[in-house]
Amino acid sequence: MAKPTIIVIGAGVAGLACALQLAECGLAVEVVERAHVLGEGSCSWMAGGMLAPWCERATTEAAVAEWGAPSIDWWAERFPETVRLGSLVVAQPRDLPDLTRFAQRTGRFDWLDADRIAELEPDLSGRFRRALFFPDEAHLEPRRALAALASRLQRRGIAIRFGVELAPQEARADIVIDCRGLAARDALPDLRGVRGEMVVVRSPDVSLQRPVRMLHPRIPLYIVPRGNALFMIGATMIESERRGPVSVRSAVELLNAAYAVHPAFGEAEIVELGADLRPAFPDNLPDVRRSGHVLHANGLFRHGFLLAPALARRTADAVLSMHQPETNRADLPQRQHA
Repeated sequence: MAKPTIIVIGAGVAGLACALQLAECGLAVEVVERAHVLGEGSCSWMAGGMLAPWCERATTEAAVAEWGAPSIDWWAERFPETVRLGSLVVAQPRDLPDLTRFAQRTGRFDWLDADRIAELEPDLSGRFRRALFFPDEAHLEPRRALAALASRLQRRGIAIRFGVELAPQEARADIVIDCRGLAARDALPDLRGVRGEMVVVRSPDVSLQRPVRMLHPRIPLYIVPRGNALFMIGATMIESERRGPVSVRSAVELLNAAYAVHPAFGEAEIVELGADLRPAFPDNLPDVRRSGHVLHANGLFRHGFLLAPALARRTADAVLSMHQPETNRADLPQRQHA
């Protein structure tokens, strides 16, 4: 049977992961992207890059941890710069009950006292009494990870055609993978945008090896080390589809919370402020939906890098089912509908 022609529309983390997964299955793939350079206008460019399925389990559906856990190995195999040093969750003394509730909703962690916190992160010595350590989690630098996926595609002879605006129904291919994110609302009316905002700072006086989350009554903060004294601080999650720059209130709240983690952040240099809209379905879980020869792979919400590999595997499974119905498919994660 001849291999189908496949076009992937969109070169964010969803599109690149889907294209690479399909290519690794031996299928011929073409990738088109309306932006003129990698990452331009993509919410993937603003992501935190935390591969933290058990931290996320505390505030999300169990499926997020189930689908996200295998992504750590997926990324480590394809992006060797993936850092596997775990995640740390802390709280101010007044918020320690929140830390206990967080622990009750998840697993795969160790309770740490002040001495163990200082062993893992010396810069946090004396600042927190208790913490949760998730040793199996990881993180990555999203922009370098996207470039690595694009490079892997290029080595397989798959180039990304930038500056191409293409509607899925107009694409000339046997199968079209629609990874346009929020732009796909013309085909997915229940898709919505959730605004997220972040700050990148340079702070030579702070040394953190792994993501640190601080529980907070209003803004659950995370700080992700990016190397070279850079730290990404996020993230607001606002049910708003307003585009535009970061608000003053959000920037102040994020920076104040970072200062509470370590006062040296008060002297940090602000390198970048960013905001974008993340595509989400009503239940905040990703999905692959078929419409004729088009597969819509979307709805990563705030779990872009964590759940993109699972979305890619499900997309590849659907393509193989369309192309070779008799194929024995891999046991890939399936979304449960009510």
